[in-house]
Amino acid sequence: MKHDFHMVIERDEEGWLVGSVPALPGCHTQAQTLDELRERMQEAIEGYLDTYGDDLALTEFVGIQKITIGA
Repeated sequence: MKHDFHMVIERDEEGWLVGSVPALPGCHTQAQTLDELRERMQEAIEGYLDTYGDDLALTEFVGIQKITIGA
């Protein structure tokens, strides 16, 4: 079964790229380059699906908004 997933990418304090998949709780990985992150995320998603199955109740990704708190 084919699934499309959205990956959220952030940069941590040490400069690593950290990717997570909002539709798959706990599915995340990190890498130093975007190409490496995409490859590792593909493996992480495949491992997640192998563990939890293809019949997931997937949510629809809507987007991300930045919210600033404080002055």
